[in-house]
Amino acid sequence: MTAILEMKGITKTFPGVNALDNVNLTVEQGEIHALVGENGAGKSTLMKVLSGVYPHGEYEGQIFFEGEEKRFGNIADSERDGIIIIHQELALVPLLSIAENIFLGNERAGRGIIDWSETYRRTEELLKRVSLKESPRTRVTHLGLGKQQLVEIAKALSKEVKLLILDEPTSSLNEKDSQALLDLLVDLKGKGVSSILISHKLNEISQVADRITVLRDGATVSTLDCQKQEISEDDIVRDMVGRSLSDRFPPRQPNIGEPLFEVRNWSAFHPIHSDRQIVKNVNFHVRAGEVVGIAGLMGAGRTELAMSLFGKSYGDKISGEVRLRGKSVDVSSVHKAIKAGICYATEDRKTYGLVLDQSIRGNVPLANLKGIANGIVVDNHQERSVAEQYRSRMSIKSSGIAQKTVNLSGGNQQKVVLSKWLYAGPEVLILDEPTRGIDVGAKYEIYSIINDLAAAGKAIVVISSEMPELLGISDRIYVMNEGAFIGEMPVAEASQEKIMSMILKKGGKAA
Repeated sequence: MTAILEMKGITKTFPGVNALDNVNLTVEQGEIHALVGENGAGKSTLMKVLSGVYPHGEYEGQIFFEGEEKRFGNIADSERDGIIIIHQELALVPLLSIAENIFLGNERAGRGIIDWSETYRRTEELLKRVSLKESPRTRVTHLGLGKQQLVEIAKALSKEVKLLILDEPTSSLNEKDSQALLDLLVDLKGKGVSSILISHKLNEISQVADRITVLRDGATVSTLDCQKQEISEDDIVRDMVGRSLSDRFPPRQPNIGEPLFEVRNWSAFHPIHSDRQIVKNVNFHVRAGEVVGIAGLMGAGRTELAMSLFGKSYGDKISGEVRLRGKSVDVSSVHKAIKAGICYATEDRKTYGLVLDQSIRGNVPLANLKGIANGIVVDNHQERSVAEQYRSRMSIKSSGIAQKTVNLSGGNQQKVVLSKWLYAGPEVLILDEPTRGIDVGAKYEIYSIINDLAAAGKAIVVISSEMPELLGISDRIYVMNEGAFIGEMPVAEASQEKIMSMILKKGGKAA
C-alpha cells in the first residue's frame, strides 16, 4: 500500500513539559488507523500538530501528505488538502439546520448570495452517503448525538475529505449508534477515505482498525498490524500502560449494610414539553456499602432521573419522595440535596463538572466552600491544604495544585470532579458515566476509588453506557427504559444478553 500520511520525528514541547518526543506515524491510503494511549499520552497534541492547530514552527519534525512535505499554518490549510478532524466535543450550531451546519463557512453561493436549492440538493446527497434520512432543513438540536456525529462526517465529506480524524467519536453514543458509525468508517474506507480513529474503546478498535499505533508518555511505543496477526485487547493494554492488566476491574469484597438511600414513586416531566413524562414512577434503593448500576439505552431517562433527584436540577412537575437512613429528606434545591448528603457527578465534566479556567485548588472546594472559609472570607491556607490533600489522595497527575484543570488529561479532570464531591462529605454519590473518554489505566483508578467509597459505607449509584463496566463494578443492576425501571437483578445473575433482552422485550412493566 501507499502511504497517504507520514509524520516523522514530531517533537512538541510546552513550558516544562515534553508533550511529544520524536513521534512517528504512517497512515496508508484507504486504511483505518487507530491511535491509542492513556490520557496525556500525546494523541490530541499529535493531531493538533497534523491539523495545523499548532502551526509549523511550533514543533520539530516533518509532515508528508500524499508524498509532499506540508507546513500547515492553521486548520484551513490542512482542510484545503483534505485533512478533516472531528473533535470529541461536536462543533455544530444547535439552532441551525443540518444544511446550514454542513456548509457553514463553505457556503454554496454565487455573487454573494447563498444558493439554497444547491445547498439542499448537495446536503441530501451527503446525508445519503452517511445513511441519514432526515430533511436538510431539520434543526440539529432535534437530532440525537449519534445522528449529530453523522452530520459532522457529512460536513467533512462536503470538503472532499481524504484523511478523516475522529477523536473519541463513540464516547457519547449507545451501542447501536456506535456500530452505525463504525460501519460508516468501513464503508468510507472502501471508497478510498483514510481514517485515524482515537478511542478508548478497545473492542471497537479491534473490530475496525487495520493498524494500531500506541503512544505512551509522548513517544511512539509500537505499531501493531491487525492484518498480519491477531491483536488482543491485552496486547494493546500492555503497550499503553507498560504492564499487563490481568483484570480490568480491581478486586472487591462487598460489605453491604442496611438501606441507606431510597427513592419512592419518583416522576418528572420535560422542562419544555410539559406533557412529556421523562421519569415514570421510579422506585429503587441502595444499601450502605453497595454499588448499584443503572443500565439502559441512550434516551432511557437515566441522566434525567439523576438530575431531577439532585436538587431538581432538571425537569418539571417533579414528584416523589427521597429517604436517607429511613427519613424523608428535602432535595428541592441543589444546596439542600448537598446538605442532605446527596451528590451528583455529571456526565459532562467539562461543561458542568469543572470550572476549566480555574486551578485544581479553585475547583476542589467548590461544593463545600464553608469548609475553607473563615466567616465569609476564604482561608487561603486551608484552601491550599484541602487541594493538596485531594491531589495526593486521588493521585491527580499535575504540575501542582495551581495547574488549570483545562490542561489536565480526561482521567485527571474526572479525579478533580470526584475530589470536589468527596470534600462535600456525601452519603450518596450518583456517578453519571464516570469513565467516559478515559483510558483503561485511568478507568482502573476510578474503579478503585469507587470501591474505596463503598468500603467506607457510602451508597454509590453508577450510570454507564458500557455494560461490561456495570457488570464489572456493580453489586446490583436496575434496568431503565423509556423513563421507567423495568427490571432489577443481582450482578451474579446479570449479563449483557439479559439486560438487552429486558430492554427490547415489549410490554415490560416497571419494577
